[in-house]
Amino acid sequence: MAEENQTLVTEFVLTGLTDRPELQVPLFLVFLVIYLITMVGNLGLIVLIWKDTHLHIPMYIFLSSLAFSDACASSSVTPNMLISFLFKNHKTSLLECFTQLYFFGSSATTECFLFSVMAYDRYVAICNPLLYPVMISNMLCIQFVGISYLFGLLHSVIHMGLLVRLTFCKSNIIHFFYCEILQLFKISCIDPTINMLVILIFSAFIQIFTFMTIIISYSYVLFAVLRKKSKKGSSKAFSTCSAHLLSVSLFYGTLFLMYVSPGFGPTEEQDKMYSLFYTIIIPLLNPFIYSLRNKEVIGALRRIMKK
Repeated sequence: MAEENQTLVTEFVLTGLTDRPELQVPLFLVFLVIYLITMVGNLGLIVLIWKDTHLHIPMYIFLSSLAFSDACASSSVTPNMLISFLFKNHKTSLLECFTQLYFFGSSATTECFLFSVMAYDRYVAICNPLLYPVMISNMLCIQFVGISYLFGLLHSVIHMGLLVRLTFCKSNIIHFFYCEILQLFKISCIDPTINMLVILIFSAFIQIFTFMTIIISYSYVLFAVLRKKSKKGSSKAFSTCSAHLLSVSLFYGTLFLMYVSPGFGPTEEQDKMYSLFYTIIIPLLNPFIYSLRNKEVIGALRRIMKK
């Protein structure tokens, strides 16, 4: 019996978003449409910024980098979830599970740092407009983007390095729609306390550091906007920054509830709803939040369509 209980798991069964059979096909269609719109929105924004030379400035380089990160985050989760809607108890191998975790984790961490450097970019543009070309050059912008992606990749490496030491023998069923790291801890036959502690420390540090950077940057922006005598200038500044703050609030709010305060209240169903926001809904909304109210992007789109 002891040997039987210690049989190691080499593949997992994902139960998906819901176990109600009548909802599987409708949900598949809904999330398929969402995924297609997400990819068209994010990849289309990248192509638009790349094709239009008027957008080859730091603000839009950051925006295209965020769009690429969103596309990666969505692609690491949504296709697997769509398969689980069509096939009951969809199975995934240990390697596939860890790969999905790695790419999603690196994308989420990268977004945290991209949000913070985008906030700093807006701070310099609004508070020090005359020094902007000197303080935020295209080369510095590319370096910021590279560092953001590097931190994202290294952060995931740390968690993957600790995760591979775990073995899974309690069960092979993950009650989730993707291989979520906290769900893996529940079925580990090795104590995952160290893993949990590392996640808490790193997640808290990254989220607090980047979020405080955003808050401080926008506090200066707010004071600068309030001092502006031009209503047109104030309106443009508020329009640019309000979109950023909306996206940041949704992203950080759900990440904080999942990884900084795990186990302090949210039920399994609430965890799924939080995860849906930062894995699927936010990557869908970001290109539209940043583009629909942006005259430069709309102007670039019109120029491309005319050509």
